[in-house]
Amino acid sequence: MVDSKPQRNLDDSGLAQVRRPGERLKRESVEVGAVWAPPWCRARETAEPATFGPEVREVPAFNSFFGDRGNEPAQTAAARTLLPDWRGRGTLVVVTHQVNISALADQGAASGECVVRRRQGQTLAVVGRIQP
Repeated sequence: MVDSKPQRNLDDSGLAQVRRPGERLKRESVEVGAVWAPPWCRARETAEPATFGPEVREVPAFNSFFGDRGNEPAQTAAARTLLPDWRGRGTLVVVTHQVNISALADQGAASGECVVRRRQGQTLAVVGRIQP
């Protein structure tokens, strides 16, 4: 686990914000089959089992590359391989960073916003957004 002390951690407002997507999925009876997140504390706090249900699996392909853009091509390629290959039950929830979302979805996302994608063959199409 990464040391949380030097990182930007969620305050009470942020914690309330990250619970909203999980609450919405539960209200709409969306079964969450798996949750993936990078080992960053803020992402792990967002992905906690209390929010979405299943235990969080650490997936390094979703680490932020904001501070080292040289990592972007390899990480994005790894994520683009992992995402369409997932075949679990229910919905896969991936918690990641804005730079990763931009690289994967070809569009940005606000802090706390969810980008909803659906498999179409071997690609993933953006089909909606859940606002924070």
